[in-house]
Amino acid sequence: MLLSEFDFPFDPSLVADHPVEPRDQARLLVVPKNGEACGHRRVADLSELLNSGDLLVVNDTKVLAARLSGRKQPGGGQVELVLVRPVATDCWEVLCKGTKQGQVIELDGGATATVMEQGAGGIIMQFSSSVPALLEMVGRMPLPPYIKREPTELDKIWYQTRFARKAGAIAAPTAGLHFTERLLAALNTKGVRTATVTLHIGPATFRPVTAKKIEEHRMGTEWAEISKATADAINETKKSCGRIVAVGTTVVRTLESVASSNGTVQPRQGDVGLFITPGYRFKVVDVLMTNFHLPKTTLLMLVSAFAGIEPLRRAYAEAVREKYRFYSYGDAMLVQ
Repeated sequence: MLLSEFDFPFDPSLVADHPVEPRDQARLLVVPKNGEACGHRRVADLSELLNSGDLLVVNDTKVLAARLSGRKQPGGGQVELVLVRPVATDCWEVLCKGTKQGQVIELDGGATATVMEQGAGGIIMQFSSSVPALLEMVGRMPLPPYIKREPTELDKIWYQTRFARKAGAIAAPTAGLHFTERLLAALNTKGVRTATVTLHIGPATFRPVTAKKIEEHRMGTEWAEISKATADAINETKKSCGRIVAVGTTVVRTLESVASSNGTVQPRQGDVGLFITPGYRFKVVDVLMTNFHLPKTTLLMLVSAFAGIEPLRRAYAEAVREKYRFYSYGDAMLVQ
């Protein structure tokens, strides 16, 4: 398939730079997979749209305050780092521009970082002090570049889901940002259970697709875990004809990565790198809740595979007409 087929309707003025409060008052575009007209609801209505016996699966990754500022030494040129994941004692994989091997960076807070490796495999930096302590002291939330403002202390609350437990992501699983205790209580009363998986969102999720034919894109891997309790809950739900409701594309990739051909799942932890595109046969996920995504991205391709390219294109066009709020702090859609 051609990359140009995923250039969906978009209006830059609709990009949200802060969330709706309370969070469950975000709008929810309901997209039927049977081709019927879309519905317009609120996330707070989710308990009315799901069924007793359904299983809601969420990502419990926690976003690191992984953005650091510093100055190159010598010279003093400003530089920003986003820490991705640890690779050895005091050494981390880092996203950074304009550095070279051996470069020393003096960071806010007094620590230094030295570029140990720089090549096709990424940038590895060694830090002079405890990275967790450094992030706690001066780290800022790694907001996406389409949010045209500097992160604030409020983003440490806004850009974290209520399910966040296991630190390791450089971006939030944004569909989960909409949930409130009130909504979770309503779902529980309805008979909708909740289970968790972990996928630490890293560069692979956002790596630009540059190939003209999307089949030539290489997804990259991210660390994921599905516990025995969650695997058992999914398999039991399937046996009792309940639906698996994935909250976000990261949950979809995690579940589909561990699925057998008959849709059962086993506990697993390790790197996953499944690239889901139109034509993929979903084995586990029955319903998808997701935010709106950037054109020509792997996330949009996954949702297109689930909903169908043309139905999703029409849904995006309607969202633009109705001025839904887009991207991480924006509104959501429910494809079922």
